[in-house]
Formats: sequence, structure tokens, C-alpha cells
Amino acid sequence: MALQTSVPEKQISEFVSRLQKAGGANLESVILYGSAVAGDYEADYSNVNLLAIVKDTSLPKLLALAPAISDWTEQKHPAPLLITRSELERSADVFSIELMDMQRQHRVLFGADVLTSLTIPTHLHRAQLEYELREKLILLRQRLLLDANDDQRTWHLLLRSLSAFATLFRHALVVQGQPIPASKRESVKALADSLGFDAAPFEKLLDIREHRADIKQFQVRDLAAQYLAAVEQVTAAVDRMLDSPRR
Repeated sequence: MALQTSVPEKQISEFVSRLQKAGGANLESVILYGSAVAGDYEADYSNVNLLAIVKDTSLPKLLALAPAISDWTEQKHPAPLLITRSELERSADVFSIELMDMQRQHRVLFGADVLTSLTIPTHLHRAQLEYELREKLILLRQRLLLDANDDQRTWHLLLRSLSAFATLFRHALVVQGQPIPASKRESVKALADSLGFDAAPFEKLLDIREHRADIKQFQVRDLAAQYLAAVEQVTAAVDRMLDSPRR
């Protein structure tokens, strides 16, 4: 089966037009970010991520956008993030991971580019990285237990969670002062080389996502065990980084 990498540009354009009509003067800008801009979009697993800047977040103003957003989510896309420009600026310190990624790779679909000139404080970046890793590790264990008797659900968990962990691995490289890789695969490999963990489960999952390998050639429980062990090793290593004198 061929890899479906086409970003649904027509759907995105139509949604932005509906959002503009619904929001009117309240809508300041709409920005595309994530894999659809980074070049590693995979239709089976990736989301179309949108940031919408609005002037007024009162409930009546939000409800005016509801019909357009409902149509969008019915097409299996996540709702855009809605935030004011002031909120964006004031929350940049606690959302440093997300906003650093958005700032690095984004495309303005409507209105002003509020990301390029955004100042992102990084004094909480290391702590946010550990928090995100620990939270996602705990959730991974929980879901592995809940899906223990369902191989299909376990596969879905591994293949869908991979993007989030690859993002955090990239930011672990940032904490180390290393160059930022362009792709998920390069991020995993670079951090594995640095920390000495086994990158094989991530590479196998990437091969499945990209239709380079047949899912039937792997045992899901074996792969899940390797995947969990690697995430635990990275989380422990990031914790040690935070306890180093640099902290």
C-alpha cells in the first residue's frame, strides 16, 4: 500500500474560509503547524494542526465559530486551538515546547504571523520536558494495561503515540544543546546515539507508519515491551539532566 502523504490542502482552505466568515472581525489569524508543514505528514496517523488567534473569547463569540468547527471535526480533524494574542504572549513560558515547534515550522493561512516574532522564555523548558515525558509514560503504561487483550488497540496506541514521543525526544536534544533534526526518525536516532537506548522499536513503528514494513512481521507485545523500556530510559535520562549542575 502506497504511503498517503498528501496534506488535505483543499479541506484546509475551505475550512479557513468558513472560519473567516463565521468569525468576522473577531478572527485575527489562522496558522498551520505540525507535520503538515514539517513535511512528514502521514494521512493515516497525522493530524492537521491549526492555531486560531481571536480577539474575544467570550462564549457568544466562540459559539459563532461552532458550525464551521463542527464541519471540520466531522472530517476527522481536531478542532483548532483558540487563543488571544495576549494569552499567547503571556503563556509562552509554560508552553515553550509547543511554541518553539510552532515558531520553527508554521504557515500563515490567514491574517498576521504572530509566531515569528514571539519571544519564548526557556527557563521552564527543561521542567516542561520532564513533566511531559513522565505524564506520557504513565499514560502509556495505563493504556498498555487497558489494551492488553486487544492487539489492534495496542498497535493503534503505539503508532499514534510515536509522534508525541519523537517531539519530546527532539526537545531532549535541545536541552543537550544539540542540533535540531528535521524528522522524527532523525530525532530518535540522534537521541539514541546520545543516550545509548535502543532505537529499534521506534524505527520499526516508523517503518509501519510509512508502509515500509508489514505490520504482520512483528509481534505487538514484544515491540510494546521494547518501546516502553526505551521511553522509561529516556525519561530517566532527562531526569538526570535536570538534576545536573545546569539546573
